[in-house]
Amino acid sequence: MLAYSTYSEAGGVGKTTTAANLAVAHARAGLKPLVVPLDPQDGDLSRLFGVDERRTDSVDTLVRHMIRRPNGDFDDLVRTVEGVDIVPEHNMLSDLADFLQRERDQAEAMGEAFGMHAQLLRVLRDAGVPDRYDVLICDPPATEGPHLYNAINATRSLVIPLEPSAKGRAAVEGLEALVAGLEAQLDVDVGVLAAVPIGFKNTRDQRTILDEIDYPVPEVIGERASLMEGCWMQQCSAFEYVRSHRSKRRDYEVDTLAQFDRLARYLEQQVGIEAPHPPEPGDVDQEVMTA
Repeated sequence: MLAYSTYSEAGGVGKTTTAANLAVAHARAGLKPLVVPLDPQDGDLSRLFGVDERRTDSVDTLVRHMIRRPNGDFDDLVRTVEGVDIVPEHNMLSDLADFLQRERDQAEAMGEAFGMHAQLLRVLRDAGVPDRYDVLICDPPATEGPHLYNAINATRSLVIPLEPSAKGRAAVEGLEALVAGLEAQLDVDVGVLAAVPIGFKNTRDQRTILDEIDYPVPEVIGERASLMEGCWMQQCSAFEYVRSHRSKRRDYEVDTLAQFDRLARYLEQQVGIEAPHPPEPGDVDQEVMTA
């Protein structure tokens, strides 16, 4: 299974839209992806895919499963949109650190062990996710904490959307220290599958910053604010937005969809996955192939 977290220390760089569009790109090729967004703030992946209508209701949630108090089966948490299975975010994520800490305190009082940062991994393994899905994508918030630690422990690999600017360069530099700290804290190896510059305008400074990135850079995505804003407005992926909500297809937007397709193939190749029905990159009319 291909597993990765989309992560950047800087907010607003397109982390969530990258996760969403890569998930759809995997599904378009016939793979079965599961996305686990973990951002407690509004404007998250659940909102983008229109599956956050119950985030304030008293329902079963991923957090309940992570503290060993589920109110149902894991599969009942999952919603499917555009061929992508999603575990919707819930407001309980805002208090995840407190919930996990209380559970650890109670476990220790009983002489039991409770790894605060291993609970998402446990939940996914207990649900058989590695055997049932081809791709796992976690979308944690930018800030350090149990959301991020659980996501990285569950995936062990990162895809890094970044702004090709001095701010983005600082974020990449900070990431190296963060990864080293996470590896030591979680006692796992964390790899970087790819860095994805977003908003590239081909300025001299941006070209210099790209040359300084030490991670693989399979694709460099240009400024697509209008396309991504349209996705948020219509609550869908860029593929669905261009296919169903654009009266006229713009070549540069279709080229961006092709980049997401190629990036998905690149990531699959890193773990030896061959998608059964890869579309022609940017073929907007190819439907999602996931059963």
